[in-house]
Amino acid sequence: MEISATKRKKIFRESNYLRRYPSELKLVKTIGTLSEQGIAEVQIKYLRNPSETKPIIVKNSTIAVEAYRTFFEGIEHRESCYLILLNRASEIIGFFLVSVGGITASVVDQRIIFQAALLSNSTAIILAHNHPSGNLEPSFADYELTQRIKSAGKFLDLPLLDHIIITRDSYFSFADEGKL
Repeated sequence: MEISATKRKKIFRESNYLRRYPSELKLVKTIGTLSEQGIAEVQIKYLRNPSETKPIIVKNSTIAVEAYRTFFEGIEHRESCYLILLNRASEIIGFFLVSVGGITASVVDQRIIFQAALLSNSTAIILAHNHPSGNLEPSFADYELTQRIKSAGKFLDLPLLDHIIITRDSYFSFADEGKL
């Protein structure tokens, strides 16, 4: 089945608009259906955030943690993993919820991480997750995940700038500790 010329033009106009104004946009993942075509479709929607007057520029892990804490809820209850999406100027262009797990673990699929990063036109990423236990020590799985994402990011020219573990009172930065 073929998409009509009118629909292609509309998609082209919307995608050009999104490329021109990436720092003003917020990433939201939705799944819909093209009922006319009977084709399943994955979409990324960008929503303006009118309350944000100037972009957040991530210069260090402290700024990334502050940004993370502004939208993260339930830091003490369930392990969750978020992706902070950055543009070339290190401005945050979006946050993406990668996974929500249980009390002691969260399954993170690197394909989902890079899908969000590529579809949002990010040029760098920061991975952040919490440890509800309050323990800042990275697990073996945390080290392994960091290396897998770093390696894939190198291949895609989408660098992993940091992997941050956050607790209620503190944080651990792989980059700050020289473990990235």
